[in-house]
Amino acid sequence: MITVDAVSVMFNGSNLFSDISFSINDTDRIALMGKNGAGKSTLLKILAGVNQPTKGKVSAPKDAVIAYLPQHLLTEDNCTVFQETAKAFAKINDMKTEMEALNKELETRTDYESESYMDLIQKVTDLSEKFYAIEEANYDAEIEMTLKGLGFMREDFERSTKEFSGGWRMRIELAKILLQKPDLILLDEPTNHLDIESIQWLEEFLITNAKGVIVISHDRAFVDNITTRTIEITMGRIYDYKAKYSHYLELRKERREQQQKQFDDQQKMIAETTAFIERFKGTYSKTLQVQSRVKMLEKVELVEVDEVDTSALRLKFPPAPRSGNYPVTVEDLSKKYGDHVVFEKAAMVIERGQKVAFVGKNGEGKSTMMKAIMGEIDYEGTCTLGHNAMIGYFAQNQAAQLDENLTVWQTIDDVAVGDIRTKVKDILGAFMFGGESWTKKVKVLSGGERTRLAMIKLLLEPYNLLILDEPTNHLDMKTKDILKDALLAFDGTLIIVSHDRDFLNGLVTKVFEFGNKRVKEHLEDINGFLRIKKMENLREIERKA
Repeated sequence: MITVDAVSVMFNGSNLFSDISFSINDTDRIALMGKNGAGKSTLLKILAGVNQPTKGKVSAPKDAVIAYLPQHLLTEDNCTVFQETAKAFAKINDMKTEMEALNKELETRTDYESESYMDLIQKVTDLSEKFYAIEEANYDAEIEMTLKGLGFMREDFERSTKEFSGGWRMRIELAKILLQKPDLILLDEPTNHLDIESIQWLEEFLITNAKGVIVISHDRAFVDNITTRTIEITMGRIYDYKAKYSHYLELRKERREQQQKQFDDQQKMIAETTAFIERFKGTYSKTLQVQSRVKMLEKVELVEVDEVDTSALRLKFPPAPRSGNYPVTVEDLSKKYGDHVVFEKAAMVIERGQKVAFVGKNGEGKSTMMKAIMGEIDYEGTCTLGHNAMIGYFAQNQAAQLDENLTVWQTIDDVAVGDIRTKVKDILGAFMFGGESWTKKVKVLSGGERTRLAMIKLLLEPYNLLILDEPTNHLDMKTKDILKDALLAFDGTLIIVSHDRDFLNGLVTKVFEFGNKRVKEHLEDINGFLRIKKMENLREIERKA
């Protein structure tokens, strides 16, 4: 059991959280929730030992292994994917090397009666017990299974890590963590760079193989599937619910309703008591009663109502200029890079107003198809844009396209036209840009802030064909809801690549699956597609058996 005892953190002269205490049991799978800035990542870093609290302490058993996956990290560039992943077993290999060295020393020494010889025997005994208590395993097979589960192909294993983007390096680090079989896994936004199939594999792994898990994630479906307990950080305190995320939302609503009733009752009592004091404070016969009520008010502990987001902001895309009936038509489309075939003979027809998802493992051609539609790459076959198709594109690296010398306010003010100009402040606030950040230059923003700013720009310009590549990676749940509502109300055509099932649910009505050099059309929504995929996988397993 790991315990958090009266931990406090001071930040910029005020308490981020104060005197929080809780215990983490061996098999707890905990969702850490709270609005941006509440202190979730800070608490995770304290549990990992990366940061120290201002006050209080975290206690863990001596041999407990706590593994931490931060949002941003870099693996080394001097080895292959397989070699970097094999570092998960470095401690075991170190133990084996140390045991061999100690045994060799025992063979050469003759001072059998000395105290140092006895200490050496004890050291070998202790180390041997630890080493042989570790389950024997085929480490190469475990590495291969884990890397493939997280989306790597066998041919990737011998490639240098420096050939991979930050998202893929994060997968390597995640593989190392899972292979260590730690007592507690701390995950900060683990699904941001995973496709749907890799997320499903990770869910299954955490549910069946992991011990304790604490996760921060804006992927509702992922959180709901893997966690059994929810800890909310709000206003410097924590609330601990023995419930999964969706049930926690109901319990939190009930808690806030009770707090509001207690607050209203207390305010009524204070008002009545204050009125009594004001009315009779000069009356001799009521002196004792007045004094008694004054003392009572001094001792009253005010009821606090936990902060709740009451904003009802609804963003709307500008009306989409009318396009032709078929904004995108693809026939016999093939794309190769050298000898590598991405897909061949692909076909798709997307009608005006349709909202479709491109899904499949990373590297199977989703982004390539987007680039073909936008005319950014050469290909074989035909790809035709309909009459008056006006494309608005959001790439994963869209943030890099922003003018670094403009401020946040200038970036948005330059593209806002018409009635939407009156809502610019609200829109910036909804995407977590408060008043103080309006004057920041783009060049000092973090990657996540730049991504959100690029998304706001897209919301303000008139397009009739939106192509979005992983638009929700850096958005919290509230902001994702705002964006999803805006996309639902969008009267143009939408193509979206996303691994976020909750975001796609109810938004898209058709799915194009990329895989095995093919593009397959599914006329179901995302839930129907996932049901079918599961059935196909089961049949494949039965055939192999």
